[in-house]
Amino acid sequence: MHFHDDYPEYEKMAIHGEEEGKKARKVLWNVFWLMLIVTITELVVGFLAPEKGWTGTLSLRVFFIFFTLVKAGGIVLYFMHLKHEKTFLKYTILLPYSIFILYAIYILIVEGTYSMNPRFRNKVDKIYFEQQEQLKANAHHSESATH
Repeated sequence: MHFHDDYPEYEKMAIHGEEEGKKARKVLWNVFWLMLIVTITELVVGFLAPEKGWTGTLSLRVFFIFFTLVKAGGIVLYFMHLKHEKTFLKYTILLPYSIFILYAIYILIVEGTYSMNPRFRNKVDKIYFEQQEQLKANAHHSESATH
């Protein structure tokens, strides 16, 4: 398969040969197509989740976290050119980001566990759950009034 592009001036601006320019653009296009496939997969799963009863499950959360990290990694490594930087700079940028991601995953798992567990449910945010019960009661009351 021959890769064709219409940017002959790119090689002159980047101070390298035509072959290196085509190779670099081919890598970027491959990353683009991979990210497009990941995004479409996320959208399909997101649309199917409610009718399949997957909403709120831990496996669905892990699915979306994983694919979000794949896309973020692709953006950072290829489109922000971090892949070609020195190791120290990579770790300087990626370490705080990684710590934040791990913390976010921890919060999702722990907070999700607390809110789903009936033993902790009223201790987590009592006002929130009272409001939810009130909204459900009002919705039920308005439904019965219209029938």
